[in-house]
Amino acid sequence: MADPAVSFPDVERLVVDHLKTRTELAAATVDNVPPSGFDGTQQVVLVSRAGGAWIDDEHLDQPLVDFEVYGPDKTTAHALALKVRSAVLALRGTPYGTTHVTDVLEADGPRWLPDWNRSAANRYLATVRLLIRLT
Repeated sequence: MADPAVSFPDVERLVVDHLKTRTELAAATVDNVPPSGFDGTQQVVLVSRAGGAWIDDEHLDQPLVDFEVYGPDKTTAHALALKVRSAVLALRGTPYGTTHVTDVLEADGPRWLPDWNRSAANRYLATVRLLIRLT
């Protein structure tokens, strides 16, 4: 008999939905796609799944999630990146549909990374690993 199909959550949407509820991020656009007219100088947080692994025996998804954080200048982008960093850690214990975020592990904290496609951009990049238990 075949095992039932596993239904994975949309990790990008889970993180975006969480960050959009955070008042400290109200001045920023948070999504998994850039807003219309984006040139890298707006306060924007882009969320992208960057890989990860499924542990079948434990029903545990371990996605890596990248955060590209932009601002009008380097100082503002850095301050926003630190707010995102803190807000993402608050995902621990969060239910999402039939899943539950059991832990958040920082894989690579915010680092300055110029955006070669947008010359005026000020960008920080960070990566976290989420541990998501599927029920």
